[in-house]
Amino acid sequence: MRLGRSSASTTSPWLVVGLGNPGDKYHSTRHNIGHMVADELVDRYGGSFRAHKTQNALATLRLGETREKVLVAKPATYMNLSGGPVRALTTFFKVRLDQLIVVHDELDIDFDRLRIKRGGGDGGHNGLKSITQCVGDKNYYRVRAGIGRPPGAMDVSSYVLKPFNSTQRQVLPLHISTAADAVESLITDGLTPTQNRFH
Repeated sequence: MRLGRSSASTTSPWLVVGLGNPGDKYHSTRHNIGHMVADELVDRYGGSFRAHKTQNALATLRLGETREKVLVAKPATYMNLSGGPVRALTTFFKVRLDQLIVVHDELDIDFDRLRIKRGGGDGGHNGLKSITQCVGDKNYYRVRAGIGRPPGAMDVSSYVLKPFNSTQRQVLPLHISTAADAVESLITDGLTPTQNRFH
C-alpha cells in the first residue's frame, strides 16, 4: 500500500472506531456491524484487543509499506455513550479529527452497500450523536455500512438490535470485509479515491 496523504508529516495516529454495544447479547446484531469491521481489521494484521483505561477495547496496528500507526477501538460503553470513550482516546493519543474514522450501521443504505464521507449530521444515529457532542466537531470520517430499513411496521430500535436474517448472514462476511477494505483505503489513499472505489 502506498503512503496516505497525511501520514509521515505528523505523529498523530489514525483512530478507527467500530461502533456497537458491549456483551454477548448484542454481539451478532445489526447495530454491532461496526464492532465486526473492527474485529476484521485486527484479525487481518494478527493483532488483539486489550482493555484500555479510556473505556475502550483497543488494538494497535501498522498498515502499509510505511507502517502507518492505526489504533482500532471498540468503546466499552453502550452505543449512546460512545462519545466519551472516543474523546478520551483522541485526547490520550493526540488524534486529529481528520484522522478519526468511525464505522457504523446505516439504516438509510441497503444491506451490503457502503457509503464513505467526512462530516455531516448524525441521521438519528445515537452513537454518532454522542461522538459529535463529545469531540465538539462533526468533521470526522464515517464508513457507513448499510443494514437497510426494517420490514413492514417493525420498530427501528427492535430491528437494529436483532441479528441479521439467514439470507443476510450468507453475505455478511463479504460486507464486513469490504468495509474493512474501505477503512484501509481511506488511510492509504484518501477520501475521493475511496469513494470512487466503493460507491
